Amino acid sequence: MSSQNPVDLNDPDQLQLAVRIGLAWIELRRGAAMSALRDHLFGTGNDALEQGQMDTLDLLAQQKSMRMSELADALRVDPSTATRAVQRLVNVGLATRMSCDDDGRVVMVAISPAGRDRHSDVDDRRRQLMTHLLGAFAPDERQQLAEMLERFIRTVDVFVTQLDT
Repeated sequence: MSSQNPVDLNDPDQLQLAVRIGLAWIELRRGAAMSALRDHLFGTGNDALEQGQMDTLDLLAQQKSMRMSELADALRVDPSTATRAVQRLVNVGLATRMSCDDDGRVVMVAISPAGRDRHSDVDDRRRQLMTHLLGAFAPDERQQLAEMLERFIRTVDVFVTQLDT
């Protein structure tokens, strides 16, 4: 596995940067504030959505309906994981399942009206968050941040792809 720019983690400065980036990644995923932010964005108690459920709603809000296999691919998860996420959404009335008109064996899933309302509420809160976050950066920094995060994600994807070979 190679990268375009050599990295020497024996160099204390490069190691320190790698550690800072690793710690930031951990904080993004599970930092103390993340729990409160998830509660704010996705609800609390019995009404709370999990991140996977919200990811599913995000995709369903963009389509009239999707095949379960397409949904699993778009979520980058195993079909059984997508099925569980959809089942939880169906159980609380945020999504519906139906047979495909062309092939009754194919399961289709769609966002329900209640799911669309819930998605809209979460989307409003996410917009507030993004306005706050982006306000910490100058306009030219926002562009750089977006490009760097996109490159970061692409690089992680390449790394994972190379693990399979």
